[in-house]
Amino acid sequence: MFPLAIEHIPGPEQALRPAIREFIAREMPVLDAGRRARSWMGYDEQFSRKLGAAGFIGLMLPRRYGGAERGPFARFVVIEELLAAGAPIAAHWLADRQSGPQIARFGTEAQKLSHLPPVCRGERYFCIGMSEPDSGSDLASVRTRAVPDGDGWRLTGRKIWTTNAHHAHFMVALVRTSGSTDDRQAGLSQLIVDLSLPGVTVRPLSDLTGDAHFNEVTFDDVRLGPDALLGQEGQGWAQVNAELALERSGPERLLSSIVLMDSLIAWQRSLPEPDPVAVAEIGAMHARHVVLRSMSIALTAMITRGENPLVAAAVMKDLGTRGEQDLAEVVTRLVGGDPSRSAPVELLEALSYTSQMAPTFSLRGGTREILRGMIARGLGLR
Repeated sequence: MFPLAIEHIPGPEQALRPAIREFIAREMPVLDAGRRARSWMGYDEQFSRKLGAAGFIGLMLPRRYGGAERGPFARFVVIEELLAAGAPIAAHWLADRQSGPQIARFGTEAQKLSHLPPVCRGERYFCIGMSEPDSGSDLASVRTRAVPDGDGWRLTGRKIWTTNAHHAHFMVALVRTSGSTDDRQAGLSQLIVDLSLPGVTVRPLSDLTGDAHFNEVTFDDVRLGPDALLGQEGQGWAQVNAELALERSGPERLLSSIVLMDSLIAWQRSLPEPDPVAVAEIGAMHARHVVLRSMSIALTAMITRGENPLVAAAVMKDLGTRGEQDLAEVVTRLVGGDPSRSAPVELLEALSYTSQMAPTFSLRGGTREILRGMIARGLGLR
């Protein structure tokens, strides 16, 4: 399922680290630990535009459309550094990780010229329309439908848990263009939907932290032009599987809790005598992280070779989010384990946010149950 050889980040991509670290030190706004813990949920359009101007967005996209044409490892390095710093990257996040590469791979020349340059500049934001009410992660049960209308389409239906739809300019939506839900994967297509069109309603959904990054999006007889279709009609299932490999395999599946980990380490270092239990827990979590990072690097190598590691990415996502959730539980026990040692405010801020968000780690990008079903099929057990 994973390559047997240990993969390494190539030297030219590793060489990007000093530049992105210098950029972060110079341009990243000063944020407390609670804000830094949000990272790829932290929204800052100005910071995204600065990243784009510096050439750190669109690293995998062709030069003729404003990208750097450097491949997945370059983005891996940049994203790893941004997440480790807790940088607010939500504005351009989905466009850079998924929608841009998806349009570059399956889009028409007109779609590439329209969307990719502003994506690379950090000026155009996308959301992903996959999940629907009452469907969870069962994407094959999609009921949102687009029917031919002259030379375009009429779109009706709903999407839910759509990250940052209230900020996005466009959505790449998985919809049914033929057949019925009984046909499952057959008859699905991807459409690029302008969210400013009449008939589109975006309703933010507040979470436990008071933030609103998930959304419900309703399409009420939305008229789309012929240029809305992304790729081939009826090939949406194959296209979305290629997209999900990008979503599930990256370092974000390891680093959603990294600010909390750093805050825990800083607390223990500040003590005259670190708690031996905390030291042991930090060592165990670090060892786990090293293994998971090696898996993520191996997946990036597979994507670089043009492979589609769908099942391997499901393994990575399941193990990665479990580790992130476990960290929040470990820190909660350590903070409350010794009343004589008060945890610093920075640690408590990071813990408050991460522990409230941790249940969503195994929701976004596919629920644990769906992923384990995919893994079972990949192993021939189902």
